[in-house]
Amino acid sequence: MQDNEESAFAVLADQVRRQILDVLAEHGECSAGFISDQITTVGRTTVSAHLKALRLSGVVVERRDGRHRYFSIDPTGPTRDALQFLQSLLDGALKSSITTSDPADEPRSAPGRSA
Repeated sequence: MQDNEESAFAVLADQVRRQILDVLAEHGECSAGFISDQITTVGRTTVSAHLKALRLSGVVVERRDGRHRYFSIDPTGPTRDALQFLQSLLDGALKSSITTSDPADEPRSAPGRSA
């Protein structure tokens, strides 16, 4: 599982790859050409290289239909492990902040009124 998390974080570290994933999250399965049209910061060849990296890492899956290639996010891929890792961090931080909250930080009732 650790390798999947590391793989996902490595892939997600690149801004263009995050843009590609954003397109896929918004539109669902998309052709490589459509994705390239949506990413205006780099050219088609660069988008193709990033799609290959995403596919090889298991973050996205590819479906071929004749000459066309369609990509979608793999919800069972390594990003799921990374998301679970981040969720556990956030849950732990939330629990920690609740148990260590200072009573002085809590709102006080107005004088003469009971809480």
